Amino acid sequence: MNQPLVSIVTINYDTPEVTAAMLESLSTLDYPNWEVIVVDNASPSFSSSCLKDKYPFIRHISSPVNLGFAGGNNLGLHYAKGEYILLLNNDTEVTPTLISGMVQYMMQHPECGIACPKIKYHALPGTIQYAGTVGLHPLTSRSYNIGYLEMDRGQFDETRKTDQPNGAAMMIPATLLKEVGSMSELFFLYYEELDWAARFKEKGYEIHYVGTTEIVHKESVSTGINSAFKTFYLYRNRLLYIRRNYKGMRFYIAATFFNFFSTPFHIVRHAGRREWSHSRSIWKALLWNYRNNAYREPEILSTTVLKSLGIQ
Repeated sequence: MNQPLVSIVTINYDTPEVTAAMLESLSTLDYPNWEVIVVDNASPSFSSSCLKDKYPFIRHISSPVNLGFAGGNNLGLHYAKGEYILLLNNDTEVTPTLISGMVQYMMQHPECGIACPKIKYHALPGTIQYAGTVGLHPLTSRSYNIGYLEMDRGQFDETRKTDQPNGAAMMIPATLLKEVGSMSELFFLYYEELDWAARFKEKGYEIHYVGTTEIVHKESVSTGINSAFKTFYLYRNRLLYIRRNYKGMRFYIAATFFNFFSTPFHIVRHAGRREWSHSRSIWKALLWNYRNNAYREPEILSTTVLKSLGIQ
């Protein structure tokens, strides 16, 4: 069997012990040909550079600024040499057949632009987080995970086309990066993989769910499960995604619902619970969209960071 090189790209932000657990899990892989690029996203207290001694096989990149999920992964992609790229959250742990199964699948399905495995919760053994998705709702612009919170009894072990990827684990053929481009850094965190998937689809490629492979996910280790920081980016980027990807009546319906129903409702709901920081975050998310162009990409990665790292 052909075993092309797979570049695993992961991001650390202040959680090197979590990254270490992911790196440890790689030792169980039955696939021999891979490399690992760890990008430390300007961790303020706990850089992942401390992992280089224990895990000498990693290529470690220290970004001088926090580039977010999109920018951090884009930075890692500049160092990737593999025929396939596996973007893997540092708060995941792999299973032995993850890479071998996904590589074999992608080699057999050239129409697939992004492939995702089954994802199960680390804290709830055997419980499914993601087994593919059912679209983005025309009003809420939220996707719904198939199998969410179901016990895994093998009912989602199939492989199939699906609507949206899950950013916790995505495999992409490296050749498509030149055609599709990297993730938009406007998003910083959340919805960037959905925006990316939309661009893959525009180029004629599909998103696939590979239920014969799986990972476990600790989820929200870096951002906090219910933080105002997370609330800001979820609301900011939901509207940003609508602005960038919806056209005609679909745009007007989704934007009207977001601006005049969803946003006021959740501001009031959080205020009623005295969660003032969440109410302010939603309001700031709305203002950000009014003040910023939905297509003007920042140049942080391509200029400041790469030049500071000696790459022109």
